[in-house]
Amino acid sequence: MALKHIIKSFDPDDSGNVVVGFQVENDQGSIYVIDKTIVKGSKNDETIIEEAYEAAKDQINTWSTSGVHVGKTWDPTAKSLS
Repeated sequence: MALKHIIKSFDPDDSGNVVVGFQVENDQGSIYVIDKTIVKGSKNDETIIEEAYEAAKDQINTWSTSGVHVGKTWDPTAKSLS
């Protein structure tokens, strides 16, 4: 299942951090939104986004696999999904 990661926000806060928001969309059109706060320091924007993605990755992966069987049909006689 391919996921599309869109940066929905990139907002500095008053304490020197940056809040990076992702909108993640799967092949079925379902959307997951997540924000992560990263310390700015002397990092460039790409590094901040990479760190935010790494911080969000487990939650994104959990979401993407949670609906893997939604919409499938269960055949109790054959004990199979289709």
